[in-house]
Amino acid sequence: MDSERILTQLRLEGYQVSASYQNADVVVVNTCGFLDSAKQESLDAIGEAMAENGRVIVTGCMGGDEQAIRKVHPDVLAVSGPHQYEAVVGAVHQHVPPPADHNPYVDLVPKQGIKLTPRHYSYLKISEGCNHRCSFCIIPSLRGDLVSRPIGEVMDEAERLVNAGTKELLVISQDTSAYGVDIKFRTGFWQGKPIKTHMQQLCEALGELGVWIRLHYVYPYPHVDNLIPLMSEGRILPYLDIPFQHAHPDVLKAMKRPANEEKVLERIHRWRDQCPDLSLRSTFIVGFPGETEAHFQYLLDWLKEAQLDRVGCFKYEAVDGAPANALPGAVPEAIKQQRWERFMEAQQTISAARLQNKVGKTLPILIDEVDEEGAIGRSTADAPEIDGNVFLNGEQTLQPGDLVNVTIDQSDEYDLWGELAD
Repeated sequence: MDSERILTQLRLEGYQVSASYQNADVVVVNTCGFLDSAKQESLDAIGEAMAENGRVIVTGCMGGDEQAIRKVHPDVLAVSGPHQYEAVVGAVHQHVPPPADHNPYVDLVPKQGIKLTPRHYSYLKISEGCNHRCSFCIIPSLRGDLVSRPIGEVMDEAERLVNAGTKELLVISQDTSAYGVDIKFRTGFWQGKPIKTHMQQLCEALGELGVWIRLHYVYPYPHVDNLIPLMSEGRILPYLDIPFQHAHPDVLKAMKRPANEEKVLERIHRWRDQCPDLSLRSTFIVGFPGETEAHFQYLLDWLKEAQLDRVGCFKYEAVDGAPANALPGAVPEAIKQQRWERFMEAQQTISAARLQNKVGKTLPILIDEVDEEGAIGRSTADAPEIDGNVFLNGEQTLQPGDLVNVTIDQSDEYDLWGELAD
């Protein structure tokens, strides 16, 4: 999203996007500064751009620590932190002045801006920052407290994207459930009608656009219960991405996770009673400081009870500046690895069984790509890049963005296979 915003502004000023390092006058690298592994990826990307081009501007979360970047890459042209769009554009102006022959009335940029995702799906960022202080996380120190975008602005962007061909909107933020909390759910306007800056009202309005609406990073606050009827009615996708992170109360308390007193399993069962097609995705951390074998076994038992559809798991990694680093009971790397493997094995069994239950059913599938082997798409249960795929072997007649009905005839631990329904 940040990269798209920078690109759109530069295109508005007449700059062109180069397909290669060699043809670029300057390279902008957008970095991540959360996990050490992500920082290393960012440094590697800067190094590659320096080697291939040599004129590099750095921005994004890791840019907040300019010294760390210049220690490894002292010759980058400029460094700026997250949200500093004006600083990035200013640095580009300084090192590559805007084209003198640019005519904004001729060199038009599409209303929806420049997109880095395929035309048929788009990410819709509704807020920035986070009010939580989870002990393993430094996002608030990188990106600040929650700042919600005005709901009219969000809905206008969503409408522009749909009018430009988007078939699926993926709603994202650091905490989607908290949308509007910072501005006391202020009433805004869309299409001349009042609408509250609140997650439920946002989902109701997005549900009028006639495309897939998928919710990410949803904390299980009580008002999330009110979204399940919208899913049952087909107004938004029956999909919730909830970062549970753990299940044992002691570990959740050490993590300083919000809503850790909620009776989550009871709610999951209730949600599925109301909306049987509901798909749940989550992420978990194993090997958090102080996590015992009993804590971990509790998590495995919880996982089997919850029967989540899609799950990611991370081994705890100390992050510079995170309070969790000071907690006692560091878990050895070998035990972290062992727990990660046991966790993934348990979830793989659950995932395989849940996908097996879809064999014989006919599902709506959104096509992402078509290659020489056939078409590849996703069901309502699958977000792009992080979840599974549906393969239609030999199907060459479809186009990306097509929404088709597919009868599922095969499954494995992560993916489905099927044929176009009559």
